[in-house]
Amino acid sequence: MIYASAMSTIQRPPDPQVSHRLRLNTLIRLRWLAIVGQSVAVVTVAYGLRFPMPVGACFALIAASAWLNLLFAFRYPAAHRLSPAAALGILVFDSLQLAGLLYLTGGLTNPFSLLMSVPVVISATSLSLRLTAFLGTLVMILATLLAFWHRPLPWEAAAPLEMPSIYVAGIWLAVLSSIAFSGIYAFRVAQEARLLADALAATELVLQREQHLSALDGLAAAAAHELGTPLATITLVAREMEKGLGIDSRYHDDVTLLRSQSERCREILKRLTSLSSENEAHMARLPLTSLVEEVTAPHRDFGIAIELKPGDRAGAEPIARRNPGVIYGLGNLVENAVDFARSTVTVHWRWDEDHVGLTIVDDGPGFPAEVIDRIGEPYMSTRPPTAERGGGLGLGLFIAKTLIERSGARIGFRNSAGLGEGAMVEIDWPRAAFVNPDSAGASAIDVA
Repeated sequence: MIYASAMSTIQRPPDPQVSHRLRLNTLIRLRWLAIVGQSVAVVTVAYGLRFPMPVGACFALIAASAWLNLLFAFRYPAAHRLSPAAALGILVFDSLQLAGLLYLTGGLTNPFSLLMSVPVVISATSLSLRLTAFLGTLVMILATLLAFWHRPLPWEAAAPLEMPSIYVAGIWLAVLSSIAFSGIYAFRVAQEARLLADALAATELVLQREQHLSALDGLAAAAAHELGTPLATITLVAREMEKGLGIDSRYHDDVTLLRSQSERCREILKRLTSLSSENEAHMARLPLTSLVEEVTAPHRDFGIAIELKPGDRAGAEPIARRNPGVIYGLGNLVENAVDFARSTVTVHWRWDEDHVGLTIVDDGPGFPAEVIDRIGEPYMSTRPPTAERGGGLGLGLFIAKTLIERSGARIGFRNSAGLGEGAMVEIDWPRAAFVNPDSAGASAIDVA
């Protein structure tokens, strides 16, 4: 029961296929804004400036958009998220409706023709690249058609306004450039945000898992405490049965075995409780050298030598409170170094009155020069693939970097000498943040 309760606190990450879908309410609100703007523009031009224009046809297209909005508002709840195909269908309708209005009011000579890029930008922030490319292509085709076929631009009837062909060509090029540039830009920004959100969710899950594993001692003690009472009852009942049956040979051996096994269970639970309480202080706090030994020990049996070399030390050795996030992050960095090392990984550590530092160096191929400034970004490979190992996606390194930086540390990645001569990871904690994480806004580590 205790284990199940603890496991229930580890939440699953949100499904990206659901969390990244566009909310219907978002499109409805944007369309109401467009409807109001279109209506104001038509009324101003037709009745304010008194330019001749097909008001009825324009309001028919605006009414179609409003009717669709009302249908969606009454048919679906506000929090409804659209499937990619449904969202694409709505954006295609918006593009065709806007193209229809532009056809009635001058085509690309209408100053509002640049608004044709809006549906593409919305698609780029929420839909896949394939669907966005389809919508962008459709809008570009519509823009091209509007450059040749359209009703006259609303103007004074006595002096119709005719735009030069070179000017229309310039507007056409500007519209297409706006669609392409804004769509690509919006897609890249949204994609990076999605990758970062997914990576942070994965980081939180890793941290929760490590915290859960570090709490198993407490769970064992709690389980021993809860099981102690029913086992005591079983033992008492077994003794009474043994006394009541006397020398009855039919049940005496079974009852004696039951009592002895219940006593054995009680002894096991006592040892669990004492083990947890005896090791609590020892396990909760780690000197820096013990922390280094703990994060390197699991990676010593993979054919790569791990050398521990203490550096400059001034003052008392810092003793850190055990933190699952920091331990996992450092272990991940050591594992990454072992994966790409040729023969040796070296771990240096140091401390003084102002800083606590740790450096991990391998003798592998090092970080490629073209990505060294982007190391730590989620889902980006940081090492060239080898025959034995893949290059990786970079998510593990991102998680390690995030967890360590949460402790108040600064972390840097570089090559130890030159490309092909090994990679180096340098971690530095200000001693004030290391000793008092609350003052540094960190929550990962505490040191005496």
